[in-house]
Amino acid sequence: MDPVKKSYLQLHIAVFLFGFTAILGKLIQLSEISLVWWRLLITCISLVLLPGILRDLRQLSFRKVLALSGIGVIVAMHWVTFYGAIKYSNVSVALSCLATASFFTSIIEPLLLRQPFKWYELLLGLMVIPGMYMIFRFSGGDYLTGIIMGLLSALLAATFAVLNKQMVADTKPMTMTFVELGAGFVFLTPILPFYWSWLGNSTFWPTLMDWQYLILLSLLCTTLAYVLSLQALKHLSAFTSTLTINLEPVYGILMAWFFFQEHKEMNPAFYMGAAIIILAVFIHPVLRRKMEK
Repeated sequence: MDPVKKSYLQLHIAVFLFGFTAILGKLIQLSEISLVWWRLLITCISLVLLPGILRDLRQLSFRKVLALSGIGVIVAMHWVTFYGAIKYSNVSVALSCLATASFFTSIIEPLLLRQPFKWYELLLGLMVIPGMYMIFRFSGGDYLTGIIMGLLSALLAATFAVLNKQMVADTKPMTMTFVELGAGFVFLTPILPFYWSWLGNSTFWPTLMDWQYLILLSLLCTTLAYVLSLQALKHLSAFTSTLTINLEPVYGILMAWFFFQEHKEMNPAFYMGAAIIILAVFIHPVLRRKMEK
């Protein structure tokens, strides 16, 4: 299979699994930081048991480990804000906010990689603004905290996607995943008591059903999905990757209809706003092809 086509296939499988993480996040009865802490712990344990991980880890320079650890902190913060958005609003609103990552990427990628801005990427990124306005109007202030956390999550997602693009060329995806998520786990551990104190009553130990959801979330929707997305980055730009990941709201919102009947909570304005944001996913390949010609 052509490497680019294979990368798109890997990325779409990863995106579907990423969309399912929102469903599991809604089902797990833990606060956002406890959920992410357990997710990181289980994922890291699963990765360290894979052959070759520790050997490859020893081959990394201290500087590379430090850089990957910094990205891992951003990943952990992204997950905490993403699940916070779900807890304080719902799956559909959180995923729609996450789709604004394309707007942030269109600005962050040229700045960090010292590349010229592409007018059509900026244009597609700006398309999300009227979509977000309609979602804000829909919420009526009830989901304001969730929307703010969702937008922060999108900013963090765009940042680590761009930074990972720089790292993936000469680092094995499994090793990258282990270092980044391990660093995220270490970062969150001392923060847990302060976060619980701020939240008040917050459950730390998962129930039996939570354990089942956490294992699915960690092994299938994290280890497998994260590695697939990193492999795809070898042949796709960070902007293309982020725009494709914008399909996560499509999968996630459809699953939220099925599992939680969230369509009963929404009005047409919300879906119009979400449609505007998601439309950028389908316009980007057409514009990119024309610009390359």
